[in-house]
Amino acid sequence: MDSEPTSSEPSQLDKEIASLRKQAAASLRKALRIQCSTILSSASTSRLIRSSSSPAVARRPGSSETASSKLSSRSTQQQAHMQQCIYRISAPVTSFKVRDPDPNAVDDGHVLGLRFEIMSRGQFLRPYYVMLNRPYPGSKHLRVHRHTVPPAVPLAGLAARHLPQPSRAGGSSSSTDQDLDKFVRTLRREIVRYHNRLGVSADLRRRLGLHERGGRAVAPNALVEAGIADIEAKQISLTWANDKTGRLIMDDDGNVVKFVVFGRDGRDWEASGAVFDKNDSIEDVARKLEERLEESILEEQEG
Repeated sequence: MDSEPTSSEPSQLDKEIASLRKQAAASLRKALRIQCSTILSSASTSRLIRSSSSPAVARRPGSSETASSKLSSRSTQQQAHMQQCIYRISAPVTSFKVRDPDPNAVDDGHVLGLRFEIMSRGQFLRPYYVMLNRPYPGSKHLRVHRHTVPPAVPLAGLAARHLPQPSRAGGSSSSTDQDLDKFVRTLRREIVRYHNRLGVSADLRRRLGLHERGGRAVAPNALVEAGIADIEAKQISLTWANDKTGRLIMDDDGNVVKFVVFGRDGRDWEASGAVFDKNDSIEDVARKLEERLEESILEEQEG
């Protein structure tokens, strides 16, 4: 009867070792790519590669034409990638014209497209698109035709505020004047705010080690889960191993405005006050959660 746990222990240990090796290899490959990109992005490296790729150097005895051409090609790709990144950073919103292939499309199928660039954790995300057309006869007023904006962003409300429909009477009124520039700026700000709030949840999980815990054993009072609790990403739900739950509430910019903890007997005012004070940032909340976990572990060991 004692042989079954013994036989399963090496298997579990082998799985953990294999998982750690896989994580280490992925981390090293990522670091290698970053270092290579950094070296190739250097101006001095580019000059050295161009000089080594010259015909005079290529004709020298012992020179490797294949390695030199590969390095030159990789440098060219890196320069193109840098140029693209610079453009996407300097022009976060771009406009373009497309044609609706539908033969029954309004305004002869003319569509104005808006492309919104978003960056998170040093990487560009998939752009968001908003398509506008002019469905009102005899009017230049725009209307949102199609979009890929996430539901958490109040696109309909922004369009109603900054791109109102023309008056039915057909007369010009200041209440129906459209401000496309303000609509674009406000919409991009809301998209950035949304991703900032998503980043707060990800940073909290990373700070508390929840993203890499896996199936490992945890302390009885450890925080075991933290995730977005609503579609607008303004609330983060927290769960402890002792069945306590919490809710962290943020404003539009991702600043913490409220934190509550609930236990088996209702709201835990002591825990809520110990973790969150007025004007605390998400870093302060994460630090206090870590301190409470360390204190509970020490108390358990002493007991």
